[in-house]
Amino acid sequence: MIRATLAAIALCCSFSIAATAQDYEDEGPKVIAPEPADPYRWLEDIEGKKSLDWVRKQNAATDKLILSRPGFEADRKRAREILDDDRQIAMPDEVMGDVVTNVWRDAANPRGLWRQSPLDAWLAGKPVWTTLIDVDALGKADKKSWVWHGADCLAPEYERCLISLSPGGTDADIVREWDRTTGKFVMGGFTVPLAKSSVTWENADTLLVATDFGEGSMTASGYPRIVKRWKRGTPLAAAEQLVEGETADVGMSVGAYVDRDKRWTVIRRGKSFYTASYYLPSSDGESYHTVPITESADLRTVIDGQAIVFLNEDFGPDLPAGSLISQSMEIMTNDGQVPIIRVMTPTKAQAIEDVAASDNILWVKALDDVEGKLFALRHNAADDSWSQKEVALAPNATIQIAGTAGKRDLVLATAETMLQPPTLYAIGEASAPQVIQRLPAVFDAKDMRVEKRFATSKDGTKIPYFLVRKKGSEAAPVPALIHAYGGFRAAQTPGYLTGQPYRAGPLGLFWVEDGNAYVLAGIRGGGEYGPAWHQAALYEKRQNSFDDLHAVAEDLVKTGVSTKGKIAISGRSNGGVLVGAAMEQRPDLYGAVISGSPLKDMRRFSKLLAGASWMDEYGDPDDPADWEYISKYSPYQNIRKGVKYPPIFLYLSTKDDRVHPGHARKFAAQVMEYGNDVYYHEYIEGGHSVGADHAEDAVRAAMLHGFLLRELVEKR
Repeated sequence: MIRATLAAIALCCSFSIAATAQDYEDEGPKVIAPEPADPYRWLEDIEGKKSLDWVRKQNAATDKLILSRPGFEADRKRAREILDDDRQIAMPDEVMGDVVTNVWRDAANPRGLWRQSPLDAWLAGKPVWTTLIDVDALGKADKKSWVWHGADCLAPEYERCLISLSPGGTDADIVREWDRTTGKFVMGGFTVPLAKSSVTWENADTLLVATDFGEGSMTASGYPRIVKRWKRGTPLAAAEQLVEGETADVGMSVGAYVDRDKRWTVIRRGKSFYTASYYLPSSDGESYHTVPITESADLRTVIDGQAIVFLNEDFGPDLPAGSLISQSMEIMTNDGQVPIIRVMTPTKAQAIEDVAASDNILWVKALDDVEGKLFALRHNAADDSWSQKEVALAPNATIQIAGTAGKRDLVLATAETMLQPPTLYAIGEASAPQVIQRLPAVFDAKDMRVEKRFATSKDGTKIPYFLVRKKGSEAAPVPALIHAYGGFRAAQTPGYLTGQPYRAGPLGLFWVEDGNAYVLAGIRGGGEYGPAWHQAALYEKRQNSFDDLHAVAEDLVKTGVSTKGKIAISGRSNGGVLVGAAMEQRPDLYGAVISGSPLKDMRRFSKLLAGASWMDEYGDPDDPADWEYISKYSPYQNIRKGVKYPPIFLYLSTKDDRVHPGHARKFAAQVMEYGNDVYYHEYIEGGHSVGADHAEDAVRAAMLHGFLLRELVEKR
């Protein structure tokens, strides 16, 4: 796969475009929408003394309210035990020949062990682990707060690896060459300095590198715009330039796909968040050239010499958006006319979410009314057709592809529900799924039940949501917590309650055990029903996602699950826009708000850190036409004096180098100035994901639980 920080840029995922004056030089001067007055602009100074003094004051006020609460320490301790439980599944990081690697975190190893086991032993459920890198020990030795960002080991020997390590959890990392045979970093080996980089092997003595090469080498979004070939024994400054993008691009990423014994290196130029050009090596291997993959499509994997491409837009009348097609890699390499072959087209209720390839089988994970399905597909080279077979796994479950064992034609996948813990399977095309490891139940679910329901949004669209609560609670309304996202094609699928909502650990479990209701909503903007579901909330249609959230909350009231003022809403990152707009539009409906690593100031988002990369999702706030609709929902600009808003808990990280902490800081300050209750907690480490380790995750889960109890249960 393409390994790169750019692969995880979004507020959840991908890439976008930043306009510059250069884009308009043939159109005359650009008209820019005026920025509203901003009394709290000074809080954008991330590490400034005045800003950090303000942060410390807010943290202390929240700590005073929450940390001494009865039950807080019990919650924190239990959350930590759940997160550190050594009965957790040893998920595969990668299958490398006859071994499997895993990243293991527990109480003794909070930053993790990267380790390996013989594949056969692991498949039999009796792994024999050998530690490769102890991240905690490495951090102590280097006097750095290292957070593991992954390893890229060169197939087929997998002896030399590129290890990515982040200081404190930022998107930026360093890349160092490591030898799996000696267990040491290579003296004088490849090292890419700290940056938002994308690096992969071209061969044992050559890397493809997209990084910060100095002035002018980065895009307006803060990602690399140049890819170079770096040969062993030469300085990085002498690397040969291969592909150059534009400043207005999102950025470049590099990677490789292994197809049996063939390794295909690929360069991806992210022109915008949702468009890209792909480059393959020329026949002589010296240069890279673009290939005819439509710019709105995504290259997902390679199998049997076929590029597997996901269509985000209709490609003629017979290939609707959401379909998979295949194109010959060999023909594309040689600049030939490439036939387009249908691989799979989902039904209207389905969405293809993930694909992975073993040597002979293309594995496809799809959603069917937001429930997981798994398919095995084979390529018939004789007529370029594809056969398709559904592989039974677990009914009504969320399925995740964890990897493949290529030569054995196995897919490694988990299945779970809100009440059933994950089970990891090895699955063949025809054989019964083999259980590798089953997570023991962490809580007693016999008195709980899950329902899939549909709310009707303002325009009549049916919005799916999952409701979990205790049996018998139907007799009277109870407080409810709704978690949603609604953006960037990211579907919200129901997982075991110890991990819901995202980045808040077992908060969902604690809440349901209290006798309350927890809801996961699949609102528009996500990928629950494919590209059309996402496109229904883009640009001027963003209000649809807010209306969908309101509809789910109102459905809880209408059906007697909860009541107005007793419903909390939760959203992270892009979800910060969602819950910010929702609490302002319907302060009567919601009683509490949780907002993590949030976007709030949609007038300046494109000027802060990676924000320029998201304009293909929201629009360009400098463009008066776009600002016309963005201004109607931007949370920071729509705080109104004299309105009583529900209490909000904002959590984030100073080290978040994706979403600027100024968003949450300014929003909190303005809401407090107008007399509303704000709980604020800003971690120093953790990056966009906030928690650098389980200790911080456990504290956050306990704090958020205390907040919800205080605001929705104890207050009358």
